[in-house]
Parts: sequence; C-alpha cells; structure tokens
Amino acid sequence: MTSATNGGRMPNSFFDSLAASAQEIDTACTLPPECYTGADFYEFEKDALYMREWLCVGRESFIPNPGDFFTTSMVGEPVIVSRTQAGEIAAMSAVCQHRAMLVAEGSGNARGFLCPYHHWSYALDGRLVAAPAMSKTCNFDKAANSLPRFKVELWLGFIFINFDQNAAPLAPRLADVEKAIAGYDLANAEGPRPGPADVHPWNWKVMFENNNDGYHASRLHAGPLHDFVPSGKAEFPESDPADAGFLRYNGTLHKDASFNATQRAVLPVFPGLSEEARNRFTFANVPPSLSLVMTSDMVIYLILRPNGPESLEMDTGLLFAPGAMADPTFEHKLDMNMRATSHIIAQDFHVDELVQVGLRSRFAPRGRYSWQEGAQVQFNKWLVKRYLEARDGGSATPAPLPVEPKVGVLAG
Repeated sequence: MTSATNGGRMPNSFFDSLAASAQEIDTACTLPPECYTGADFYEFEKDALYMREWLCVGRESFIPNPGDFFTTSMVGEPVIVSRTQAGEIAAMSAVCQHRAMLVAEGSGNARGFLCPYHHWSYALDGRLVAAPAMSKTCNFDKAANSLPRFKVELWLGFIFINFDQNAAPLAPRLADVEKAIAGYDLANAEGPRPGPADVHPWNWKVMFENNNDGYHASRLHAGPLHDFVPSGKAEFPESDPADAGFLRYNGTLHKDASFNATQRAVLPVFPGLSEEARNRFTFANVPPSLSLVMTSDMVIYLILRPNGPESLEMDTGLLFAPGAMADPTFEHKLDMNMRATSHIIAQDFHVDELVQVGLRSRFAPRGRYSWQEGAQVQFNKWLVKRYLEARDGGSATPAPLPVEPKVGVLAG
C-alpha cells in the first residue's frame, strides 16, 4: 500500500519507520538516508514543509524605504519581497502571469515591476497595473492576473513568508524561543546585508543538523579556537514539536566567550544579556529555514534555501549590538572573529560534504545518538510530526493572498 499524497512513489512502511527517529534520545535513531538523498522524498518534503511552514527570507532592514525590493527563492519558487509606497512589506511570486517570465531580478528600488518580455506591469504589491494589447482578449480580468501574493510576518526583524494564506501566525509558536533570546533585542540589532548566497552540495537537513550538533564540537573543532565551548556543557531545553522553533545552549568556560584568538568578546556585548546568557552560546532555530548562532558580541544567522534533494543555497548574515558598527576599529575587531570562524566553518563544510557522500551509500546507517545530540532529536520530532501530518492529511494546495484591484486603473 502506498501513500496517495506523494503520487504513490513512497510506501507507507517508509513513513511508519520514521517513528524510530522521533523517540527520546536514549532510544532514537537517525532519519532514513532517503530523507537526505531521495528525489521523491524531496518532492514530498516541499509539500509537507515548504508549502505549509513559515520561511525566513531576509531582514526588514534589507528594504528600509518605499520602493525597495529584493528577490530570493525557496525550493525553486522565485519570490519578490518589497516595501510598498504605504510602507507595508509585501511578498509575491516573481513569475509573470502571462508567459512565466521573471519580472524582477536582484534587488533595488522601483516604482513597480515591469516584465521585460511583453511589458506587463505590476505594482509593488503585485497588482497587475497594465497589460498592453489585451483589450481584444475575451474575459480578460486584470485582478485575476496579478502576481500571487504570500502571507508575511515579521519576527525580531526577520521577514517570514508563507505560501499558504490559511497558515496560523508564527510568533505565538515562537514564544519560548523569543523569551530565551530577548536579551539580544534582535529587532534592533544591526548588521550588513549578506553577500551572494553560498551554494552547497548537501541536503539542507545536513546543514541544519551540523549547526545544532553539540557532540562534534570538542572533537572536530578541538583546539584553541573552540575548546572554551566544550561538548560536555551542552544543554537542550524541552520543546514541543508543535511549536515553530527550538533551542540549544552550550556553556562556555568563561564569561563573554567569542570565536577569536583571544577567546573573548572584542565587539560590544549585547547590553540586554543576562549573566546566564553571557556564560553560554545560544543556538535558536526556526526550521526549516532559519538557524541562529549567538555569542555575547555577535549573532550569525543562516537562511537555508534548498534547491534540490542534495543541494542548497544559504544566506549568511551577521548582527551586532546597536552602535557597534560605528566604532572606527569595528572592521579590525570583526576580522578577528571572522578569521577564527572561517577555520571552524571550513571544518564543518568539509564534514557536511562527506556526510552527504556517505548518505548515498547502501551501507549508510540509521545510527544511534549520544546525549550530546539532543537537538537532533528535537529536530526529528519537529520534522516527523509534519511529515506524518502531510502523509495523513493530503496534499497542501496553498491559496495565494488575493490582491484587490484599485479603482480607476485601466488595462493597457
């Protein structure tokens, strides 16, 4: 018997086997390798997660002024995020509703979006404003040909979108995470816009798991750039799989530790941090798209954007305490952090790539977990809940937000 929700390509026995990965840490095992390599599973996952969950696409600071916009993509869906003339943030498909040409690329400031192919023009909120030479087309409805719009929610300065207009709000399901990281005041943190996305040849979950794996820290990263964050001081606050995120803590050997050769914060410490927060690193996660690495003086955020079963694009950004970037020595101090961080990241990326190779093997296991991998089981529970809901509940068909036509706008 096969599951109707994935076109009959995956047996129900596969989904039944997922329960073994969503148990408690002392009995759980890893997800089946197919979850990281299979093309059929990736197509199922797009429906099970990406068409239903809130997805981080950037920071509100990317588009501070009316007319500002940027483009991105999620699981192959081209997206425009803009600030309208009224100051609202809108998100919509970048696909022209005439012949599927993309109506925008990159980022910038614009009065609207003009399809370069046939010059259909769209307002900053996605409304179709003009469509040349369509007056003889029977029953042509401009409002029905606007760019499909998506739900938008801001959380601590991050912009999230949802392809499903019926999705429940995000913030209430992140209350515990938000409380835990309140001292960072991320809504007012500042940082440069990330550069071009990195492209990596591994499944997005390999990346997400690596970023939350306390077990490898004292092994893979052994040495003076990481030994002050020992694996033995890992903590995993309880989380509900129904929530939108979860946390991991890792205690440090001294206060205000940071990734540089001095092992201590060289940039201004976030002023709202408690003593407890200043004696640990905090990892906050909003799967499937956002992962935060938080030290006393710097936050690294990763926006994961899969583009295939074994590849992803990733936007990597930095956030600092307000005013930190005004220091004339800021770039030099940041360079200290980034030199150390780059060594650690290189080790992680090498492992991620080889893990993906191993997952393709017929000998790839469903391995057992150490207690220092508690975040992996939290992640598994979050995933399996949604996989089974999608399997049992049928295919999600997101309904884009309607775009109401403005009175007095005529077709071209």
